[in-house]
Amino acid sequence: MTVRIGVYPGTFDPITLGHIDIIRRGATLVDRLIIGVTTNAAKSPMFSDDERLAMVRREVAAIEGDIDVVGFNSLLMDFAEAQGASIVIRGIRGVTDFEYEYQLTGMNRALNHKVETVFLMADVALQPIASRLVKEIATYGGDIAKFVPPTVRDDVMARVEQMREAR
Repeated sequence: MTVRIGVYPGTFDPITLGHIDIIRRGATLVDRLIIGVTTNAAKSPMFSDDERLAMVRREVAAIEGDIDVVGFNSLLMDFAEAQGASIVIRGIRGVTDFEYEYQLTGMNRALNHKVETVFLMADVALQPIASRLVKEIATYGGDIAKFVPPTVRDDVMARVEQMREAR
């Protein structure tokens, strides 16, 4: 029997309720879900790679299924192949996400046609959530409790305070 392995990649800076929804639902589609926490310096991360890995591990620990959290800094298709994955799971919030993901999927298929991409629509209540916006709201003193788990809220607010003190 073949084990179906899926990869859900992202920067998770920070992990949001939207990410957790996709992880929970994605874990039911595969035998093993690997959450690939990647480095993307262009996104100006608030948290280091190690901090994001620890945060994601903490937040997904209670989700049912065979879930692993792995850091990577390579092409997604190379990472998926190294993990033995046949599926990449991507969350879609709206049309803008779809256009970007559509192009990315085409490029990924050209790199490795053996890995299929599966799109999961974000839950309607969670569609507006984006890590970038969560960080911006927190930086300007807004309440992010509706967008992230309580422990992540605490992490973000502590980091915002550290950044203020460093100025």
